[in-house]
Amino acid sequence: GIIQFIKGEQLSGEELYIRNNCPSVFFFQMGTGFTWDTQNRETDMIAAKKTWSEAKKLLSDPSVDLVILDELTYMLSYDYLSEAEVIEAIIDRPIEQSVVVTGRGGGSAIKSVMDTISEVKEVSHAFNSGIKARRGVDY
Repeated sequence: GIIQFIKGEQLSGEELYIRNNCPSVFFFQMGTGFTWDTQNRETDMIAAKKTWSEAKKLLSDPSVDLVILDELTYMLSYDYLSEAEVIEAIIDRPIEQSVVVTGRGGGSAIKSVMDTISEVKEVSHAFNSGIKARRGVDY
């Protein structure tokens, strides 16, 4: 299952791929097109909590082998979700279930319960060489 906490107003390459090629994968987006300077924090928090409720269903389902919580760390950084509740759900997931959490930040508490932590850093980027974003790859 894939839960995206930021995307949703604009179609993305990963959404197109999953919806067209992986019909058995549960896919849910927060749908607000989250921005760093929110127009309505209360509405964003309601959307985050609704999205988290979908994530919790996956995290408690032993038939789900892999849960991807895309950009979850931002929901913790902005205090949209309870850090304690998120950590508890990750710890209490079915023993054979793998969880991938993406995003920058999120605090040290979430890092303390993860089995593997990777940091991806840009070394070079096509955009800096004048290559424009490509449909299906960059958006």
